[in-house]
Amino acid sequence: MNSELAASALDARHYDVLLSATPRGARLARLLAVEQLRGWGLPLDAPRAIVAELAVNAVTHGRVPGRGFRMELLARPGVLRIEVADTRGDRLPVLCARGRGLVLVDAFADRWGVREGPAPGKVVWAEVSWGAATWRASPKPSSARGTSGS
Repeated sequence: MNSELAASALDARHYDVLLSATPRGARLARLLAVEQLRGWGLPLDAPRAIVAELAVNAVTHGRVPGRGFRMELLARPGVLRIEVADTRGDRLPVLCARGRGLVLVDAFADRWGVREGPAPGKVVWAEVSWGAATWRASPKPSSARGTSGS
C-alpha cells in the first residue's frame, strides 16, 4: 500500500499561480490553465470551463481590494483537481439558479465543493476524472510549479 501511495505522489503534477482579482486576472487564469494542461497532455474542455467560472466567481464575489486570488491545478492518475482560493471568507458559494457559474461547474465536474482557506478566505474546488490511458499517454511535466512571473 505504501509503495502505491509513493508512486502516486511521484506521478502527481502540480501548478499554482497567484493572480490579480481583476477580469484580466480571471482571463489569465483560464489561459494559464489551458497551457499547463496542454503541456501535460490532458483533456481541456471541462477544466477550461471550470477554471473560467471559478476565476470569474473569485473576481466577482471574492474580491478584496489589494488582494489577489490563487489558482491551483493538481493532476494525479485519473483525476484533475482545480482549486481557486480568494481572500473573502464571508460568502460561501452555493448552487443557485440566479447565477450560472456554479451550475456550470456542477455540470462539468465530477465532484466540487467549498472549504475554508487561509484566513479569512475560502477555496472552491472541483475534480474532473478521466481514464488511466489518458494519464499514461501524457508527457511528464517540465516544471512542477509555476508562478505568475514566468
